[in-house]
Amino acid sequence: MSRSRNLLRREVRIGGQKIRFMKKILIGILVIFFFVFLYFYFDKKTPFIKYKLNNRTYKLLTAKNQNEWERGLMFYKNKKELKGADGMIFIFPNKDHRTFWNKNTYLDLDVYWLDDDKVAGKSFLPSILKSKQPVIAISPGKVNRVVEIIK
Repeated sequence: MSRSRNLLRREVRIGGQKIRFMKKILIGILVIFFFVFLYFYFDKKTPFIKYKLNNRTYKLLTAKNQNEWERGLMFYKNKKELKGADGMIFIFPNKDHRTFWNKNTYLDLDVYWLDDDKVAGKSFLPSILKSKQPVIAISPGKVNRVVEIIK
């Protein structure tokens, strides 16, 4: 009888170890699912806005503050680095004459000067590689938005 009790205890210990192992596996799987969920949840929230311009809808990055206005699309080498964006919209708090240039800009850009949502003018900024020296584009009037579209 004592021998059968020892066998029973071993089976219980083995069963307990299996249960602990299964708990660890289950917790590991839940942790993995949690991080996968977070990845896809935050990945779907893109920094793009959809903006309609000249009967075409563009996916644009948004520049809303001084640092973002100054950097713009500088240093991007190709459209792939923008993760699907067609360009950038600059949203300013007031209407004023705006000046853009192509320093450290490696993409050709169409620049649309906007008075609210109305196109006030259009300029072209070539990449610095093409122009070999900075090119300046000046708005034709006071504007509060500027859209740069990658050519």
